[in-house]
Amino acid sequence: MNTPKITPAIELKATDLNAQGGVFCPNKLADMKLWNSHPKVYLDVGHTGEAKCPYCGTVYRLKAGETVSHGH
Repeated sequence: MNTPKITPAIELKATDLNAQGGVFCPNKLADMKLWNSHPKVYLDVGHTGEAKCPYCGTVYRLKAGETVSHGH
C-alpha cells in the first residue's frame, strides 16, 4: 500500500508575501527543485492566513502572530 507523502506547511512571515498578500508556488521557500516544479500559480495567503497549491499540495501558512495590512 502506498502512503501519501505529507508535505509540511511552509510558514511565512508577512514580509514574505507580495503587496497583494500572496505568494507564488513553486516557491524557493518550499525548497523545490526544478525537476519537480509545476506551472506557476498565485496563492492568496493574506486574506485567509493559509492557502494550498492545487498542483503539488504544498500549504503556505502565516506564522502565528503575523499580520498582514491591506492598504489600498
